[in-house]
Amino acid sequence: MSIDERPAPPPEPPTVPLEAVRTPPPAPPRPPNPLLGPLRQTGRLFALTLEVLRAIFRRPFQFREFIEQFWFIASVTILPAALVSIPFGAVIALQVGSLTQQLGAQSFTGGASVLAVIQQASPLIVSLLIAGAGGSAICADLGSRKIREELDAMEVMGVSPVQRLVVPRVLATMFVALLLNGLVSVVGTLGGYFLNVGLQHGTPGAYLQSFSALAQLPDLYVGELKALVFGLIAGIVAAYRGLNPRGGPKGVGDAVNQSVVITFILLLVVNMAMTAVYLQIVPPKGG
Repeated sequence: MSIDERPAPPPEPPTVPLEAVRTPPPAPPRPPNPLLGPLRQTGRLFALTLEVLRAIFRRPFQFREFIEQFWFIASVTILPAALVSIPFGAVIALQVGSLTQQLGAQSFTGGASVLAVIQQASPLIVSLLIAGAGGSAICADLGSRKIREELDAMEVMGVSPVQRLVVPRVLATMFVALLLNGLVSVVGTLGGYFLNVGLQHGTPGAYLQSFSALAQLPDLYVGELKALVFGLIAGIVAAYRGLNPRGGPKGVGDAVNQSVVITFILLLVVNMAMTAVYLQIVPPKGG
C-alpha cells in the first residue's frame, strides 16, 4: 500500500477549556425579598428627617417661604379644625357622662372629658387635618416640581432643595399644629361643657371643679408636645413622598394618597407610644 493510500487518522475530539469544566452553571435568580422595599423606604424617610433637622440650623433661612407656607396651611385648616372640634368634644363628654352616670360618679364628667380632649383628641384632630389639607398640598407641590425637573435644576445650581423648600414647609406644619392645638382644645372643651350642662343636666360648678381636681399642667404640655411631633411627622412624610414620586402626574397623585395614609398610621402609632410613656413618667393628680 502506497503512502497516498493510507487511511486518514481519526479526527481529534474537540477540546473543552478547563475554565468551562470547572465553572458551575449560574444559579437561578432568587426572588426579591418583600421586606427589602419597605425597609429601604423607612431608612430613606429617617435619612430625610435627619437631613431636615440639620438643615434647620443652616443659613440662609428661607423666612419668606416659611411665612407663606405657614399662612397657607393655617388658612386651610383653622376653620375645619374649629368646626370638627365641637362634635368631638361633645361626643367625648356625652360618652363619659353616660359612663359616669352608670357608675354614680357624674361629678367627674368634666375632668375626664376635658383630659381626653386635651391629651388625645385635640392633637390628633389638628395633625390629621394638617396631613389631609396641608400635607397633601405640600406633597403635590414638591411632586410637580420633581417631575418638571425643577429640583434637579436646583441641585445643578448648587441649591439644596431640602433647605430651600422642605425645611420651611416642615417648620410651618409644626408651628401651625402647635398653635391650632390650643384653639381646638378650647373649642372642644366648650362643646363638651355645653352638651353636659344642656343635655345631661350637669351643673357648671361640678364640671369645672372636677376639671381642676383631676387636670394638671403637664397634661397641657404633653398635648402641645404631641401636636409639635405630629406636625413634624405630617410635614416629613408629605415632603418625602413629594420628593420621590413614581412616574408622571399619575405618580404624583398616588404619592399624595400614600402620604396621607402613611401619616395617619404613623400618628396613631406615635400617639400610643407617647401616651404610654407619659402615663409612666407623670403620675396622675392625687395619685
